[in-house]
Amino acid sequence: MTRRNYMSSNSVDVLLVGGGAMSTTLGMLLKQLDPSMTMMMVERLSGIAKESTDGWNNAGTGHAAYCELNYTSENNDGSVNIDKAVKINAAFEISLQFWSYLVEQGLMPASKEFIHRVPHQSFVWGERNVAMLKARHAAMSAHPAFKEMQYTEDLQTLKEWMPLVMNNRDNSEPLAATRVEHGSDVNFGAIARNMSKHLESLENFELSLETEVKDLKKRADGRWDVTIEQNGSRKVVSAKFVFLGAGGGALPLLQKAEVKEGKGFGGFPVSGQWLVCEKTDLVDQHFAKVYGAAPIGAPPMSVPHLDTRIIDGKKAILFGPFAGFTTKFLKTGSFFDLPKSIQFDNIKPMLNVGKNNMDLTRYLISEVMQSHKDRCKSLRQFFPDAQDKDWELAYAGQRVQIIKKDENGVGSLQFGTESIATEDGSLAALLGASPGASTTVDTMIGILKRCFHDRLETPEWQTKMKEMVPSYGESLVDDTDLLLSIREHTLETLHLKP
Repeated sequence: MTRRNYMSSNSVDVLLVGGGAMSTTLGMLLKQLDPSMTMMMVERLSGIAKESTDGWNNAGTGHAAYCELNYTSENNDGSVNIDKAVKINAAFEISLQFWSYLVEQGLMPASKEFIHRVPHQSFVWGERNVAMLKARHAAMSAHPAFKEMQYTEDLQTLKEWMPLVMNNRDNSEPLAATRVEHGSDVNFGAIARNMSKHLESLENFELSLETEVKDLKKRADGRWDVTIEQNGSRKVVSAKFVFLGAGGGALPLLQKAEVKEGKGFGGFPVSGQWLVCEKTDLVDQHFAKVYGAAPIGAPPMSVPHLDTRIIDGKKAILFGPFAGFTTKFLKTGSFFDLPKSIQFDNIKPMLNVGKNNMDLTRYLISEVMQSHKDRCKSLRQFFPDAQDKDWELAYAGQRVQIIKKDENGVGSLQFGTESIATEDGSLAALLGASPGASTTVDTMIGILKRCFHDRLETPEWQTKMKEMVPSYGESLVDDTDLLLSIREHTLETLHLKP
């Protein structure tokens, strides 16, 4: 079916809300499992992947826990807990498997169109941070998933790994770095647009752009009546299953659905900005994603890093992100998004989070007040020779951190990704931020297990799942031999081998 920019269907099996990484991935999985399934995707903007999934609205890091210090934690005895890192690494490997399948089947273009090998590094300075990184490397390199992680305090090696970072640096304090050669830079926008392009070529699939969901009502027969609007014209689409994959816009839609599973959730929007350099002589000297330690009070999404970024074949360097506060839930959203999201069931958790996160509040205020000169001063902690004139400020996407009510009714701020599904499996939503798009495939398989469990247990779907994701049904966390054999194949297929 060719692209449609108008609303034609009145009844579908699946309605996907949002045209980003989440919805397109779920649509691809379902259409591979059952090509006869009728499906509609609605996107409020004029094209696919224009919000958080867009290449310039995120760092493009294939989050595999190689360089992100916030995915490990220090124990009281100084040792490092790597459990979260192992899980995130395994989840990213699932994404690599699915992308490899799509490339091998000709359903996606060559891997160079959406993913590139870019080494992942952690870089720290100061005696305490060096001791922490050394302990982190010891714990991680002992695990098969991270056995290729290198560690160095040697100045010459550091200069070879990151010449811009080391040039004219004060070496009077301890320095250390780790490096994984097969890290990746991912254009998630290109992935979403290519998956959407394939979906549009299939029968029983319709894409409706510039279309906004206005209401959702559950019917007595278990289906959903979803009111959508395009160019001032409204209609109701009946759907057996609805997925809310609208990024920051998912929370307000979940509230409109009035399901018990969505009660008590609130949102805390954080905006992002980058310093961008496209000066060729500098870009050519940097080839890595170099992550540091987050400032005290900063959210995990604000871990500073100096990144090689490759979008549509063009290289650049990003530094940031610089956080800011806004009441918008989407980059193209409304300043009323946050006030309108406050309801009787979530006001107590939201007030509690505001009271108990003053460090975060102060951090965001300080970020908002920064000038270009201030931001470049932060940049020079990573790149001592950086010149203000070589860098421009770019605005990234919005991230809505989730406020979740616990069993005592007290709210806590969540920095991860939260998937929600109704008891009958007729509606699912994805909330939150990091690691986000990197672990989309694993997250969407989780949605399939909760909302399509009966069909997923059939031999036909089981066989197809194993074809798309060879490790399906097995644990890459527990079976490291399987992990390494699959990694060998995906790195080869996606041209990520050093």
